[in-house]
Amino acid sequence: MREQSSAPKEQWTPETEPGPGQPVNGAITPKAPSRMDNLAPDPLPPTTFSPQVAMALDRLFCAHIGNFTGGLDPRVIPLAYLDWWVKLAWSPGTHARLAEKAIRKAVRLGIYMNQTLMDPQSPPAIYPLPQDRRFRSPGWHSWPYNLFHQSFLLTQQWWANATMGVPALSASHKDIVTFVTRQLLDIASPSNFPLTNPEVVEATVREGGMNLWRGWANLLDDWLRHSRGQAAAGLEQFEVGRTIAITPGKVIYRNHLMELIQYSPSTQEVYAEPLLIVPAWIMKYYIHDLSPENSLVRYLVSRGHTLFIISWRNPTSDDRDLGMAQYLKLGIGEALEAIGEVLPKRRVHAVGYCLGGTLLMIAAAAMARDGDRRLKSITLLAAQTDFSEAGELMLFINEAQVSFLESMMWDRGVLDTEQMSGVFQLLRSNDLIWSRLVREYLLGKRQPPHALMAWNADQTRMPYQMHSEYLRRIFLNNDLAEGKYRVEGKPVAISDIRVPLFVVATLRDHVAPWQSVYKIHLLANSPEVTFVLTSGGHNTGIVSEPGRPGRTYQIGTRARGAGYMDPITWQNTTSYREGSWWIAWQDWLASQSGGKEQPPPMGIPRLGLATLGDAPGSYVLQR
Repeated sequence: MREQSSAPKEQWTPETEPGPGQPVNGAITPKAPSRMDNLAPDPLPPTTFSPQVAMALDRLFCAHIGNFTGGLDPRVIPLAYLDWWVKLAWSPGTHARLAEKAIRKAVRLGIYMNQTLMDPQSPPAIYPLPQDRRFRSPGWHSWPYNLFHQSFLLTQQWWANATMGVPALSASHKDIVTFVTRQLLDIASPSNFPLTNPEVVEATVREGGMNLWRGWANLLDDWLRHSRGQAAAGLEQFEVGRTIAITPGKVIYRNHLMELIQYSPSTQEVYAEPLLIVPAWIMKYYIHDLSPENSLVRYLVSRGHTLFIISWRNPTSDDRDLGMAQYLKLGIGEALEAIGEVLPKRRVHAVGYCLGGTLLMIAAAAMARDGDRRLKSITLLAAQTDFSEAGELMLFINEAQVSFLESMMWDRGVLDTEQMSGVFQLLRSNDLIWSRLVREYLLGKRQPPHALMAWNADQTRMPYQMHSEYLRRIFLNNDLAEGKYRVEGKPVAISDIRVPLFVVATLRDHVAPWQSVYKIHLLANSPEVTFVLTSGGHNTGIVSEPGRPGRTYQIGTRARGAGYMDPITWQNTTSYREGSWWIAWQDWLASQSGGKEQPPPMGIPRLGLATLGDAPGSYVLQR
């Protein structure tokens, strides 16, 4: 018998398989004769469609498609629905359960219909969810509008069971199918059509159709403004530096990525340690300095704090290669160095909002790792550090969608504002799309403009490299929470941070759900973690000035070594307080600060930190 070789068989891939005459493990493979030798030579160069060229073509194709899909990968939703349909088709028990539910809901609607004929005040067959405000008008309880909205709510509930109760369906596909189905049902809501909405019918009769005429004029005005790239109606009155973002201050430092603003003191004495606010780079910084009556910046300065804030540059396609490392170094790193020149040997109370809070925690963990003790405390405002349960935003952050977005950003160099605003509107479609349609186009009523609307419309772009790193490493892979995120080649861990934390989450947050923000308790090893849950959403909960009616919050502090309490238990056992959490935060900052002293100078001219202009600076005005 022929002796068989015990050497392992070579495994080739299309990119590594050698051709004839090329070395294999140091040896030259002889060219074996083949009938293929009689063929004419290939006229195309062998590298015409190399992997790099093929990938570039794929990316160009995806970027082109993204122009028509608003940045959403068109493959994700059909694949999710196909998976749902196949799993449902192989689940006869689920078929029977859904059929039974359909019959039961039809019977409930029939019973309700008979009851309302005898007693119009009969209790409904189904109540809307607490956050659903579409059917609160009294007109929805009169015939036939009560049947319209009751049948819609029962149908909506049935579809929730149909999309969420299919065995073996992956969690990601279940969430996508449930979300998209809800969006489609919201389009068909009786509240969106003039003949099935009692408020619209009543207004049309009362005003002789003038509401529809005004709505048509509003629609044309909005369309013209959008086509010209103009701001929404009424927002012209909010001008940065004139009516909003007007707290006095100076730009004391500028680099390619940010301007550092130092605010003028308004008290005779100030706390020894300054504050640095790191805003999210997805929007302009002045959410913290809106109108004078709701400016967090003005509030802190009036309470005796020396305050600095970063104003991020609005990147262009030329900034495509700016990554997270540059945002850490040119942003937080150089801001702290400049503050150290203004106030030598002073530790800093750092504050981070949204993405700025995540960036701040990365910087703080790297500083703690390297023995840098310049931070005195850290405050996080609606900022996540663990993204394993980041809410409905995760529907738009998966491997396929991130790859699609990377293709768009690779082509343009930046992620444009339209893609981001579209996603955020879908997360709150009832409030931001359909309710607005009914109010402005069917009822003919314009919502009174306010400063927060102007800020929300003033979005920024994000560079390709930075956003790709953020989506993959922070959001998709959750590297920061798992101790795998690297800064300057070495991993960082939140547990290394040894300064007190003050963490604020908002109750109705679609961007940073409060249960996700609460996960800081599982990661931090700080002397204490003070957690606040406040009413409002991602933006309105943070802009919560004292004196605004209807504001409540819960607050609790966990010392190092104390046992963990899950978020629902914490919420159910922590008492509510009336008013603004700003007051509680100010008291906490005062307890973490040293004594008071004379205000520092505005910049340090002798070190090249002369004032470069008045606040709000020039970067915030970039479009």
